[in-house]
Amino acid sequence: MVVVGHYGRRMAVSFAVRAMHAFDGERFLPDGAQVHVRGDRIVAVRPRDEPPPEGWPVLDRPDATLLPGLIDTHVHLVAGGEPDALPLDAARSAAEREHVVRRSLLAQVRAGVTTVRDLGDNRFAALNRPVREDEPRVIGSGPPITSVNGHCAALGGEAAGASALRGAVAERHERGAQTIKIIVSGGAMTAGSDLLRLQFDIADVRVVVDEAHRRGLPVTAHAHPVSAVEVCLAAGVDAIEHCTCLTATGISTPDTVVDKLAAQRVQVCPTFGRLPALPPSPQALEVMRRTGMTLAARFAQVGRLHAAGVPLLAGSDAGIHPAKPHGVLAYAVAELVTCGLPIDAALRTATSSAAEACGLAATAGRLRPGMAADLIVVDGIAATDVLALTRIRDVILRGLPVMTDAGPRSPS
Repeated sequence: MVVVGHYGRRMAVSFAVRAMHAFDGERFLPDGAQVHVRGDRIVAVRPRDEPPPEGWPVLDRPDATLLPGLIDTHVHLVAGGEPDALPLDAARSAAEREHVVRRSLLAQVRAGVTTVRDLGDNRFAALNRPVREDEPRVIGSGPPITSVNGHCAALGGEAAGASALRGAVAERHERGAQTIKIIVSGGAMTAGSDLLRLQFDIADVRVVVDEAHRRGLPVTAHAHPVSAVEVCLAAGVDAIEHCTCLTATGISTPDTVVDKLAAQRVQVCPTFGRLPALPPSPQALEVMRRTGMTLAARFAQVGRLHAAGVPLLAGSDAGIHPAKPHGVLAYAVAELVTCGLPIDAALRTATSSAAEACGLAATAGRLRPGMAADLIVVDGIAATDVLALTRIRDVILRGLPVMTDAGPRSPS
């Protein structure tokens, strides 16, 4: 096994992980698998019953499932799961914010998440920090671009007019953002914001898309009402967060919208996932009361998107309130199964498809030689029980075992 000294110092580098069941990021392997790790990379994926290399330690997990590390494509690392977490963060000091980010990342690792896409940073706090050896990889957008006094304006991303919008994209690119997020409609978690109203028109969003694409960056857009989704499609965004297609009388997704989402291959992250013992946030409950939206209708809508060929992603919106703390991605995957996705398709939204959305198709999300050695082992048979994802037994992060069934491992 890997022996760890202080952070950043690896002392032994080769071992094998063997499990009775395995999902390789695209499909379940019928006879399990044995994954060989050297340093921070997978060097081989072999049949489970094949002898491992001579002298290599073996982490043997019968009656368990081996998978690539999970990828949560929508998190807020600066938010710690408190009520009104995003407005609360605006008042934190830099040291307090770093404490929240660190705690958020460790909670994600404990849930088997080895990569996060942060889509709600506060003034680049999460984007500019070095990632420690026991923390997930971070793909960041910086503060989301929003209208003046708009949804999430407290995070520092207000912009108005073409020049300011182009400047906002340029600033994020210069600071190392790997994706751009724009908030096209209002949102439930900002007091005074109306999630049924547009914040930007087609011309505004197209300015952001054109500038981002010119710089080689994808654009994902926050959009709740049908009108915002239609703006996003007309402007050519790469992905849509939420994509609720809300109206004043509930969810209504026109056939033309479904067809365009599928034809344009726009990635949709429904932002499912919450602790099942807790109710939705008060803000979400108010939206449901106001519009008549139901969870059943939402699940049916997302199932319809999948059936039409719209690419879906698993992202939890983690951190924004107590029912959505960091580490609930497994429940987001389970809700996609409730929508009608087969388990293997749902798992792809949190592994291979998520890696592609994060620009990591060549390095993460699959059990393949040359990929990063981000691995998890869960108790049970994930092929028949998606909630096996909630029973994390081992987490291997870039070749470093950071958690075993005995709990987190502390470098010594």
